Amino acid sequence: MSTFRSIENADVAGKRVLVRADMNVPMQDGAVSDATRLERVLPTIRSLTSRGARVVLLSHFARPKGKRVPDMSLKPVAEKLDELLPEIPVRFAADCIGSEAEQAVGALADGAVLVLENTRFHPGEEANDPGFTAELARLGDMFVNDAFSVSHRANASTVGIAGALPAYAGLQMAAEVDALTRVLEHPERPVGAVVGGAKVSTKISVLTNLVKKLDCVIIGGGMANTFLHARGVDVGKSLCEPDLADTAREIMKAAEDTGCEVLLPSDVVVAKEFAAGAANEVRALDDVPADSMILDVGPETCAALKSRLTDLKTLLWNGPLGAFEIDPFGEGTFGLARAAAKLTKEGRLTTVAGGGDTVAALNEAGVTGDFTYVSTAGGAFLEWLEGKELPGVAALRVA
Repeated sequence: MSTFRSIENADVAGKRVLVRADMNVPMQDGAVSDATRLERVLPTIRSLTSRGARVVLLSHFARPKGKRVPDMSLKPVAEKLDELLPEIPVRFAADCIGSEAEQAVGALADGAVLVLENTRFHPGEEANDPGFTAELARLGDMFVNDAFSVSHRANASTVGIAGALPAYAGLQMAAEVDALTRVLEHPERPVGAVVGGAKVSTKISVLTNLVKKLDCVIIGGGMANTFLHARGVDVGKSLCEPDLADTAREIMKAAEDTGCEVLLPSDVVVAKEFAAGAANEVRALDDVPADSMILDVGPETCAALKSRLTDLKTLLWNGPLGAFEIDPFGEGTFGLARAAAKLTKEGRLTTVAGGGDTVAALNEAGVTGDFTYVSTAGGAFLEWLEGKELPGVAALRVA
């Protein structure tokens, strides 16, 4: 993060600090049902308010498409944030620009927090409109981006405002970029990755980039079926993308050319129906029934992968090995995740994970807190893995 300004060294006393957070959190019955993203921004808020800053939070919520939609208000989120910060006054303004926002910011005391209304209530947000950006910038003296998870979007509140005010990286942003840079650009080797999920089509660019950089890539989930099919394995009724067989072969050839080992299942768990508690059995790759689906890796594969982890120093994880959300097809994912967590706790492995399904799987395995770093980002995490420069991150770089 040496090319970014750090908030830790900034003079913020009495300053109006616009902080871009990701407060697009899950809701149920009008209340926040998962506060993880809010909890991630608390260190930055506390760092700023403890030094006398007037913190003004910006965020989008859902997809109102430039219109005011009452059910997409950030007011319930502000109320939850107030609960999470009992020692700090948290206020809410019913707009993010204009007189109402200006009056709320003007009334803000040193060390207090103000949540502005959903930036996407205005079409200028997603259009990165200069006029909308100027109205946002009028509310602050400096800008802090602490929302890596939305920094793949060139919006007014991520990119535009970074060019209008002195811009800094928040604590979460710094941690996220540090972790991903460490694992992809400056890893302790050998370095490997677990890449899973349903379809190869969603991760072609990720795999193409990773096989150029890593020593091994473990491919799991439904996407592994396409690679197995490309190798001539009959995968029965399994989820598969036969039209991407050539792409799979190209990725495996690229991996061979760069010395990256591609690891696929050697045995699998199959079932005739995709349902919780479905009758299932372990089969060798050459013995998958025509009327069955591959829903998890088998015990032989899991043991081999656990052994392979002991050879690595760094591991990146994005995506499950099987249909972990349906019992009992999460055993492969949970078993490997626990093995990686154990090695991490022993100081033998650096583990960086990200993506919605990945976080859910690690939570279910009970090991999220044992990984070195777990990202809450989805699309931004994937684009970083593809080797792309994220606009919101690039906007923070000091020339």
